[in-house]
Amino acid sequence: MELPSACSHPCWFVLTLLLLLLLLLLLRAQRHRGAWRPRACPTDLTGKTVIVTGANSGIGKHVALELARRNARTILACRSRERGRAAARDIRAATGNAAVLPLPLDTASLASVRAFARHVLRHERHLHLLVNNAAVTGLPFAVTPEGLEETFATNYLGPFLLTNLLLELLKASAPARIVNVSSFRHSAGTVDLRHLTGQRPHGGYDQAYNSSKLMNLLFTAELARRLQGTGVTVNALSPGVVRTGIMRHFSWPVRVLFALAGPFMKSPEEGATSTIFCAVSEEAAGISGKYFSSDCRLALPAAPARDPRLARQLWDESERLTGLAAGAGARS
Repeated sequence: MELPSACSHPCWFVLTLLLLLLLLLLLRAQRHRGAWRPRACPTDLTGKTVIVTGANSGIGKHVALELARRNARTILACRSRERGRAAARDIRAATGNAAVLPLPLDTASLASVRAFARHVLRHERHLHLLVNNAAVTGLPFAVTPEGLEETFATNYLGPFLLTNLLLELLKASAPARIVNVSSFRHSAGTVDLRHLTGQRPHGGYDQAYNSSKLMNLLFTAELARRLQGTGVTVNALSPGVVRTGIMRHFSWPVRVLFALAGPFMKSPEEGATSTIFCAVSEEAAGISGKYFSSDCRLALPAAPARDPRLARQLWDESERLTGLAAGAGARS
């Protein structure tokens, strides 16, 4: 076999380095794309209530910080109580906004989602913005005690249930917005309903992440259809390639490579821009069912994300798996 010796030739090594350098330069160029800047947006959120999931670190924390800076009553939905409290202290200190409230939420657990929603519905009179940001990648295949595959439960089914449970409050508070954080990697995803319960292996944690992000887009499109005329909009976005802690579940060689490429990636603050754009910008007002790229521009998602039949099938199965009663949430 000649292939191994050919691949070990110095030319291959040089070519690999050049390709890696090109990729890093592209990542660096991406950091500076787009003209929209949060600080140039005048939107004030005084009197508004917002929820950001996964708000204790990374993109979610910067989104929550920006919303609190705009005077919103800001609820940090975090899996870790301790980290949620620490993030709330940081945001209060940075913004002077005392109405920053940490609440426990683990989107991998439907019981946790229901408990969180009950608390919100009991204690909050209004809800003007829901940002579904929490997500994981790198988890090994695992089925939760509720019979759901863990990555899909965290990234898709939990947010699906949370959104539906809070829909009536959002409608009563209209105009209101829902923002779903997806990814450009949705284009590599597939939709097999058996993945949701682990009945069929998903082909690896990277594939599970990609597919869950595709499901986020299908959910966004179908929800927008159901919300027409309610005053509630829903959009999805890609934050781009961002230097966050989301790679913490990967093997150490992958984490080392990710760290080395870090200077060429967006910072968490930069990565939060497209989420903030969908959440507060005047440009996004009234737009629903769309996908925004990391530079805050309307983008065409992959073909499967634009399939209304697939979106309806996914919705129906998600409704069944999360225990939502027929006709609950957004009506068809």
